[in-house]
Amino acid sequence: MLKGKTILLGVTGGIACYKSAMLASALKKQHADVRVVMTQNATEFIAPLTFEQLTGNRVAVDTFDRNHPHSVEHIALAERADLVLIAPATANVLAKLAHGLADDMLTTTVLACTCPKIAAPAMNTNMYLNPITQNNLNILRSFGWELLEPGTGVLACGAVGPGRMPEPEELLAVCLHHLSHEKDMVGKKVLVTAGPTREALDPVRYLTNRSTGKMGYAIAKAAAARGADVTLVSGPTNLPRPPYVNVVDIQSAQDMFEAVTSRSAEMDLIIKAAAVADYRPATVAEDKMKKGDGELSIPLERTSDILKYLGEHKRPGQFLCGFSMETRDMVENSRKKLEKKNLDLIAANNVKVAGAGFGVDTNVLTLLSRSGMKELPLLSKDAAANALLDEIVGALPRTL
Repeated sequence: MLKGKTILLGVTGGIACYKSAMLASALKKQHADVRVVMTQNATEFIAPLTFEQLTGNRVAVDTFDRNHPHSVEHIALAERADLVLIAPATANVLAKLAHGLADDMLTTTVLACTCPKIAAPAMNTNMYLNPITQNNLNILRSFGWELLEPGTGVLACGAVGPGRMPEPEELLAVCLHHLSHEKDMVGKKVLVTAGPTREALDPVRYLTNRSTGKMGYAIAKAAAARGADVTLVSGPTNLPRPPYVNVVDIQSAQDMFEAVTSRSAEMDLIIKAAAVADYRPATVAEDKMKKGDGELSIPLERTSDILKYLGEHKRPGQFLCGFSMETRDMVENSRKKLEKKNLDLIAANNVKVAGAGFGVDTNVLTLLSRSGMKELPLLSKDAAANALLDEIVGALPRTL
């Protein structure tokens, strides 16, 4: 997803350097051209050779490297970079960058960069909370830097509090957000639903389904990476929260109905990927239901139909996309749903098809609109999400 993109990874002197090596490896696996610039202090924690083996590129440390006497390397690196990420970013280097000091290879190179710049502060809790450091962070923000929030916990120094560098997978997600796709959805407000709902039987038990939320989360991440303002209404999942997405957590179908309908009027695009319960227990026991000797019958009642409501209240120019998960007659049933719910597009899949069921990282979607049908091949859910958005973006000019 990062093929053709150059990321300048700045590594400064902190114990979290080992995470930077893992990040460099992850970026390389996404086919990014990773150029590492280290401070001299960073080389005390991890050898430049580690990064050179992981990225296939020479690591820059010394501004006056005699091995390249005929090139201005810091300028060449700055001009090549599509994104600067400094991780870990120490208090010392952040202070230098905030005040325009350039006394080593890293600060000199970054000062010449015109691309987006991100830093992941990592340091002792008291150093991070020190008003001087906080002021330096605010100065950097005023110059357009993105400062990632450090994690909270027990630090290497023994302190407990904020100061931990985000995990490599979190930093990879940040890079993917900035560089994985052109920003063709800037200005669009998008609402996505994902995951299952839970319908309570008693304080202990509930009815639910097999949805993991992976497809909806992939759509939310992809829309955010394309520049949209994304709200994700999510049922209970075990997935990490996608960066740059406003997540609204819900439990029941009624919770989701209220969360979606209270926000729907302001949205340009709504994608209903959640697996919402069609029925819920007619009554919820106040105490745990005890087992008996005989059979148990649980009366059920219909839940509110979110998609039907959205179709009935769709404002002019609003685009509404639903999902249809079937086990038979997929196209016929999905076309009926498209018309009945007043949808612009429906993404259908058959859970009996290999790679299209619950809990897997792939999907096989068929996209149906009033004007035609497109069958997508087996794709990763990330790729399927972007293929779906491609179809929607192509239709948006005709509806907005």
